[in-house]
Amino acid sequence: MTTDAAPANPVANATPRAVLDTRGVSKTFGVVRALRDVSLTLRAGEVHGLVGENGAGKSTLIKVLTGFHQPDAGTLALDGASVAFDSPRAAQRAGVCAVYQEINLIPERSVADNIFLCHEPKRFGILTDRKQMLERTAQIVQRYRLAVDPAAKLGTLGLGAQQMVAIARGVSLGARVLILDEPTSALSGAEVDVLFDVVDALRAEGIALLFVSHRLSECYRLCDRFTVMRDGAVVRTGTPQELPRAALIAAMLGRESAGEHAWTDRSGKADAGASTTPALEVDGLQWGNRVRDVTMRVAPREIVGLAGLLGSGRTETFKTIFGAQKPDAGDVRLAGRALTHATPARSIGRGLAFLSEDRRAEGIFPRLSVRENIVASLLPRISRFGFISRAKEAQVVREAIARLGIKTAGPGALITTLSGGNQQKALIARCLSTQPDVLLLDDPTRGIDVGAKEEVHRVVQQLAQEGLAVVVTSSEMEELLALTDRLVMLNEGATHCGMPTAGAHPDDVLAVLAGQVADAGA
Repeated sequence: MTTDAAPANPVANATPRAVLDTRGVSKTFGVVRALRDVSLTLRAGEVHGLVGENGAGKSTLIKVLTGFHQPDAGTLALDGASVAFDSPRAAQRAGVCAVYQEINLIPERSVADNIFLCHEPKRFGILTDRKQMLERTAQIVQRYRLAVDPAAKLGTLGLGAQQMVAIARGVSLGARVLILDEPTSALSGAEVDVLFDVVDALRAEGIALLFVSHRLSECYRLCDRFTVMRDGAVVRTGTPQELPRAALIAAMLGRESAGEHAWTDRSGKADAGASTTPALEVDGLQWGNRVRDVTMRVAPREIVGLAGLLGSGRTETFKTIFGAQKPDAGDVRLAGRALTHATPARSIGRGLAFLSEDRRAEGIFPRLSVRENIVASLLPRISRFGFISRAKEAQVVREAIARLGIKTAGPGALITTLSGGNQQKALIARCLSTQPDVLLLDDPTRGIDVGAKEEVHRVVQQLAQEGLAVVVTSSEMEELLALTDRLVMLNEGATHCGMPTAGAHPDDVLAVLAGQVADAGA
């Protein structure tokens, strides 16, 4: 049995001063009340965790705090003085800055250029003082012990380093309040450790931090206090001791939960391995130096996890199987028939569907509606002579929304108005609309909350019971063990062995993966 330890906070024994206060903040969009009487206090030298399901109101609150939205009611106070931010620029000038999971910086400019973008030090009031800018950037980099060259082009850095640059930009703006919105979603373990060190340093400097993450282990590692939101309102506030993990999840969901990773009994399903013809067969698949030798078999009604460390080639393997990347060698067979000259369109036609891990760049069409996103892969089947059958389209969308429990104002609403979890369910609905036999899910719960994870798990397990073969990856080993029947181990683009998940522990899997890495190094 484990307990959630509180972070080491130098000001834990005293009540720090309030830096940013919200009182009774409300915000409505049309008929949707996004925020209802929200009160929140961020204190100097404290990391405050903001948690809740997708759609709970977290993003709207952050946009109010940073001046992107103005509240319909309520007040904001900064260091005790009433403030009203009419733009993100105004909030930044006052010292309230946000760093988002999607890094909105300029990859073709240098680290120093990005850190001092729009507030460059000047010579004679008009010329950018590049020497001073590089020196000040070097000071910030050294202060937080970041392995970053101030003159390096941002696009040449890894995601973790780019995330640190975004945080350094907030520091350069003189942030008194720094909001970190899902900052670890695309980082490796080592990069997450560096981020945590930076957060600890910022806390020691007296900066008030608002930390948003769906990874509760990170929240309990960093946060001094939590605010739990549900349906646009604050439902609980407390310290990690006052809100242990089970109580926090129950507050988020408004119901008792099986936990972050619900273990579901799948013993009642048919023996998938007894199937004479696998739904998916992959033999000796190769693509460049990222997919070197992938072999696996997946039967109908089976959920197989593709387990590997960061950089093992999980995403590249899926894209090569699906035909988004042309393989250099190897064979893919669906229900015993070879999938030759694979392209995404041909794969879909043969009953193969793929959900990308990158919802923003490779998933949703942000300018289209929920309806248009769901039927995007289905248009050839519901069209005749170039005209879409609106009746068939409406039926598909109506059934998809009901089956997956997609929360939306209506099929015509923009996909971007949905929470991250509901966007993900809409993308799963798109995959299912083609009636596949094999489903490839690349980290399907990345960036979504505990409740949405449970719903996605339920849908995936139901699909397997209905006869689909599912291959899934996850950045969280506990989730992979909870969801799958067995694992196929992937190391540096090659599959080595498999293991059943019944009774397995994450340490067992990591030991196997670590052993593979050691063997490869030897």
